Amino acid sequence: MTTTTRLDVALAMLTLVPGGMGGSETYARALTRQLATSTTVAATAYVAAIGAGFSAGIPEQTVTQVEGGASTRARVTTLLQATARRRSIVAGWSGADVVHYPFTVPVPYPARSSALVVSLLDVQHLDLPELFTTTERAYRRRYYDRAARRADVVVTISEFARSRIVATLDVDPERVVVAPLGVDQAAYEPNLGARENFLLYPARAWAHKNHARLFEAFGLLRSEDPSLRLVLTGGGLDALGAVPDGVEIRGLVPVDELRALYRSAGALVFPSLYEGFGLPPVEAMASGCPVAASDAGSLAAAELVEAEPGRLLLFTTWFDRSEPDRPLFDPVTEGLLRSRQLMAVSADEGDTWGPWQVLSTGELTGCATTGPVTRWADGSIAYAFESFKEYDDPTPARHGSWLLVSRDGGRSFAPPLLVAHDPRGE
Repeated sequence: MTTTTRLDVALAMLTLVPGGMGGSETYARALTRQLATSTTVAATAYVAAIGAGFSAGIPEQTVTQVEGGASTRARVTTLLQATARRRSIVAGWSGADVVHYPFTVPVPYPARSSALVVSLLDVQHLDLPELFTTTERAYRRRYYDRAARRADVVVTISEFARSRIVATLDVDPERVVVAPLGVDQAAYEPNLGARENFLLYPARAWAHKNHARLFEAFGLLRSEDPSLRLVLTGGGLDALGAVPDGVEIRGLVPVDELRALYRSAGALVFPSLYEGFGLPPVEAMASGCPVAASDAGSLAAAELVEAEPGRLLLFTTWFDRSEPDRPLFDPVTEGLLRSRQLMAVSADEGDTWGPWQVLSTGELTGCATTGPVTRWADGSIAYAFESFKEYDDPTPARHGSWLLVSRDGGRSFAPPLLVAHDPRGE
């Protein structure tokens, strides 16, 4: 009989402020749920008083010496309290093989007998420093950058984020591990039928979420369709101040309500200036909701994914720019320039690459990539794209969102799988 040794892991989340952490909070919630199902990891969460009850499915210890809080003063107090009481706090997880900080900030640092793991979801403060105050940049240099350089392992959420961590922080690439985000397909019910006349944007009111530019674009659309609405969800939206007519602020909503919005929205809009991953577009596509997203950060038109250890796949869209004066999209015909979906393969961790391969989209024309390439739990690779029609095609457009799925590491792909379409094109 074989005995399996379980790894003891302490999830140190003393900086958690429920409802105030954005996507990292979604990430941490899913992490605790998944660890609860593990047969090889025994995880215990440690949270400040404000975070009590956060950790679904795994044992949780409330560190009463640390209060926690959302204000700047409360956050500073959290750091001071955790540091001042380091000895007693660390004693609580002294038997842990690994101390993991899902919210990056390693307070307090673990004993040297435990491996140090930090999750670092992006380095936006280094790539877009103009969006941060001097104090915010100093804080991240101390608690993000220093932690990443010191950690035994850095966990991040996309190949884009990994590449930026390695490039900006000079961290050994072998110490940076990508654990892509994903969705529980059983929890999302695609709606391929009629949709309501509103746009959805689930995002906190952070500068990189680009609400101001979205309001400008929405104003143009609403001038043509006064019945169009824009629904905003997420925390901290009061910071937006007065919003244009037609904008509805829902704030933080329960998960079931957000999923219902995905199923009914005319489209998800996602004009973010920077994303380490960008989960809402993936959730929207799982709900059959069309997506209009920027190409910033991990949302860029070229997407990298590790299909197998050492085997990388790079995806992009090629457009025919032989007539450079033509715009990418014709607003009259609603057609795109002639395009091809391309993939390149590296079998040696990106040192060398094979030639571009054209991915078959069947009879679909006018196609373009729309979001992150994802690696599902079973190892399948899913490449998301949308179809319009070719530039000069006079027939009505029938917009659709599709997935190309490979179950053998990108060596072959099944025919395109329709996940959403515009019923007005029928």
